[in-house]
Amino acid sequence: MRPRLVLSSILAFAAMLPAQPPPVRVLVSNGFRAVLEAVRPQCEKSIGRPLAIEYNSSTGLKGTIDAGQGFEVAIVTSDMMDTLVKERKIAAGSTVALAKAGIGVGVRKGAAKPDIRSAEAMKKALLNTKSVTYAEDGASRVYVERMFQKMGIADVMKAKTVMEQGSGRATARVADGKTEMVLTLASEILPVPGIELVGGLPKEYQEYVSFSAGVGSGAANGDAAAAVIKYLVSPPVVEALKSKGMEKP
Repeated sequence: MRPRLVLSSILAFAAMLPAQPPPVRVLVSNGFRAVLEAVRPQCEKSIGRPLAIEYNSSTGLKGTIDAGQGFEVAIVTSDMMDTLVKERKIAAGSTVALAKAGIGVGVRKGAAKPDIRSAEAMKKALLNTKSVTYAEDGASRVYVERMFQKMGIADVMKAKTVMEQGSGRATARVADGKTEMVLTLASEILPVPGIELVGGLPKEYQEYVSFSAGVGSGAANGDAAAAVIKYLVSPPVVEALKSKGMEKP
């Protein structure tokens, strides 16, 4: 068959295929990443569209939104969601509470796990560790530093702390053996290869960060965006929360 005829046949066949629906652009905070990755195939099947996902801290995603990049769905901390609604960047009435996560302690896989079962044990573990890391732009930072203040060891911890942009880089430092301990949301520790979750902070210092989803006020396809959010509160997602260090708000 002549090349021109082959090309014509291919184009004719392609024209007969149904048009693929465009992807739904979703901005996702790192704290909810593990859950969304676990249910992504089922979500895409349920809504009949692929997801185009960008992960970052909620603060980083706010910068993306402020820069004017289009999106259909945002999944960020509930505090950040309130700000986006006030700024009319998220459609009023479209937000849904998804989950919350507590702060955990992570160490390199195979390393000795410190005792963090009590407030005093947690303080001792922090003083004994050689180095600590957490996300400079993370939602849990304020609670971690508040814990240091309450313990009276803020100056000591400042000298041994290396902060990173994003929990991904913070947890990678521990996995690579560059830092001994990471303090961040449990949901950001559990899915990372090479590190292990020791446990959550003692009750005296534990705090929770909540996450919500909302439809972008300039969403190109509001129905598809709403379908994504509807799926995110369905039973399969609720079941996935616990295994990824999260729970219902």
